Amino acid sequence: MRQLDMLYEGKAKKVYMTDDPEVLIVEYKDDATAFNGEKRGTIVGKRAVNNRMTNYFMRLLEGCGIPTHYIEELSDTRTAVKRADIVPLEVIVRNLSAGSFAKRYGVAEGIVFKQPTVEYSYKDDSLGDPLLNTSHALALGLAVPEDLALIREYAAQINHFLKSTLSECGVTLVDFKVEFGKLTGGKIVLVDEISPDTCRFWDSKTGEKLDKDRFRLDLGNVEGAYAEMMKRLGI
Repeated sequence: MRQLDMLYEGKAKKVYMTDDPEVLIVEYKDDATAFNGEKRGTIVGKRAVNNRMTNYFMRLLEGCGIPTHYIEELSDTRTAVKRADIVPLEVIVRNLSAGSFAKRYGVAEGIVFKQPTVEYSYKDDSLGDPLLNTSHALALGLAVPEDLALIREYAAQINHFLKSTLSECGVTLVDFKVEFGKLTGGKIVLVDEISPDTCRFWDSKTGEKLDKDRFRLDLGNVEGAYAEMMKRLGI
């Protein structure tokens, strides 16, 4: 497999074409953004953490029956993935109140929900990724009912798996964002990443934040938090 021209560069990753039209190469970056790009910076070593942690979780989720775009880890910062048409929805699963949820509804962080909440946002940076419901997604033609039902089912399964896995490491999964895509033929698969950039991880005993909130909120020791998550997962 040979890497060809860059297809796309986003805030956290570069995506390259290969000599196989169904395979792409994702290269992670140390660049960090927050608040829809209003805050920018660098988290040294982040790209290796996010690449390796994402691949670790993708492999485990595949074993649990969740199809993903993962093919092969090529290096600490590069991974081969299946080419997929992205469903333009960000799926946010929340187990505790935090971040924009706490701010939006005027509640304290750390409230444990009786059951997880699931939110959708329209994946469009120019619009600020606005929240939408199932009816909005259908009206905009972002997905069909069957796809939305499957995506919601996968999101619930991912949440159950991640909560259990992280609990064994002394980490509480507060919330996370996942994305999905369609392979050639229409199969829905998990894409993008599962990392401290896209999840909120809190130490189960102390409540210490071990994720990108340390960058967002200027808490310091951002790199240390990312490294700590890798250590706890043993990867």
